[in-house]
Amino acid sequence: MMISTKGRYALRVMLDLAGQAEGYLSLKEIADRQQISVKYLESIAAILNRAGLVRSQRGKDGGYCLARPAGEITAAEVLRLTEGTLSPVACPTLEGTPCQRAETCKTLPLWRVLDETIDRTLSSVTLEDLLHGQI
Repeated sequence: MMISTKGRYALRVMLDLAGQAEGYLSLKEIADRQQISVKYLESIAAILNRAGLVRSQRGKDGGYCLARPAGEITAAEVLRLTEGTLSPVACPTLEGTPCQRAETCKTLPLWRVLDETIDRTLSSVTLEDLLHGQI
């Protein structure tokens, strides 16, 4: 599994917002700090906003903020939005689709264990953990 640039940037944006004490941050502020283009951030912010992980506000003091406390948002939540799946391999069985080879596939148990390990790890790490270096 390889996390895309969009996934990495989404986590960086969320951590930037998590580090904000109060109020809203403009995408320009975040883009400058994270060295990401505003245009690319707009697409990421839209995904995060639609999913309810961030709130947006228009106007002079507008921008984005976390919709929930940083300790309640996991890395898995953020990455699933941008990556679609966190599965380590393209396997129909892991994606919930019947596979003719599942009963005889000698590698399926390995992929299941790896998939569960990835999910468990990413689901156990919150933005607050990352923000405070507690991983």
